Amino acid sequence: MELRQLRYFVTVAEEANFTRAAQRLHLAQPGLSAQIRQLERELGQPLLDRSGRSVTLTAAGAAVLPYARSALAAAQQISFTVDEFTGLLRGQVRIGLISGAATEEFDVATVLSAFHRDHPQVGITLTEDTTDRMLAALTHGELDIALVGLTGAEIDERLAVDVVFETRLAAAVARDDHEFGSRIALTELRERSLICLPRGTGIRGVLERCCAAAGFTPRIEFEAAAPPLLVQLAAGGLGIAVVPALGAAHAEAAGVRMIEITDPQMHGQLGLVWRSDRPAAPAAKVLLGQLRIALGHRKAAHR
Repeated sequence: MELRQLRYFVTVAEEANFTRAAQRLHLAQPGLSAQIRQLERELGQPLLDRSGRSVTLTAAGAAVLPYARSALAAAQQISFTVDEFTGLLRGQVRIGLISGAATEEFDVATVLSAFHRDHPQVGITLTEDTTDRMLAALTHGELDIALVGLTGAEIDERLAVDVVFETRLAAAVARDDHEFGSRIALTELRERSLICLPRGTGIRGVLERCCAAAGFTPRIEFEAAAPPLLVQLAAGGLGIAVVPALGAAHAEAAGVRMIEITDPQMHGQLGLVWRSDRPAAPAAKVLLGQLRIALGHRKAAHR
């Protein structure tokens, strides 16, 4: 029995599909299947039931799975402990950001640059994606840290969250649009053409959850990955953008007028998220601490 075989088994169990598991492991599917069958022969019991449309655990497989996960975690911790004992930081840290988060407002680049100067042996990979896909990547072990938009929905219990920013959401309309006053109830947006971030993002999730609670589905006519573009579309008269509230001067410069959304008032949140159910690699632990300090200071400054 080899650790890699246990890792293959755990991945297939999580994906319930050999093709997806092979893609995640960057292996050819026949090779993955062969390794699992070899593990089953060594144990003398089938671990996976392949008879249905999806792969499921046999009774033996369900009993083995927690021990396989524990063995992989223990092996990883041995490596981490040696690194910490010798004072070396090396390896790879994988961080994800929601699109548009790496701005002057959230100066992640400066934190990463300082970390790289202090720990040049650590490789850093940075990706931009939606909140939903990054949360899935965290649970699958494909990311170490992510800065995501939170919707208020429950997330996987294996993940920890540190909210680093909160903002009120508002409606942006073209500057010369005076159909509404300074406030608008959420239900008044029922039949309106709306502009918002794509599905899978925090703000879109907040909007959809609040609209569902109010008994309707929002009509999203335009989507864009970055709030500034949403504001530009609203300035052009293409609809009502649901975005983080802008100050009066910023709104004037962008060519829009901000309207407070009430009943309910909606808020967007950004949070740092990481796996808390298993020890983090030393490099990931250090970078997470630096990000929490940097973004935490920004949160405190805007209270």
